[in-house]
Amino acid sequence: MFRAIVTALFVLLAPAVAFAHNCPALMAQIDAALPEATLSDEDRALVEELRADGEAFHEAGEHDASMAVLSEAMEILGIE
Repeated sequence: MFRAIVTALFVLLAPAVAFAHNCPALMAQIDAALPEATLSDEDRALVEELRADGEAFHEAGEHDASMAVLSEAMEILGIE
């Protein structure tokens, strides 16, 4: 019975954990889109700065801040 409960909890919680704070996936999307993006020099520099800030926040364990700046970079790039 205990095994069934643990398994059920794992199945219910695993997707939430897997998709929470997916900073590396967002960084990869930005990295893929940036070379082909048609942006002004200012916007390109801003996206690169936001991308770098996102990685720094991620490495510092500040995932909410990382997601916020990476999402801003994605918005500039037109990535949904």
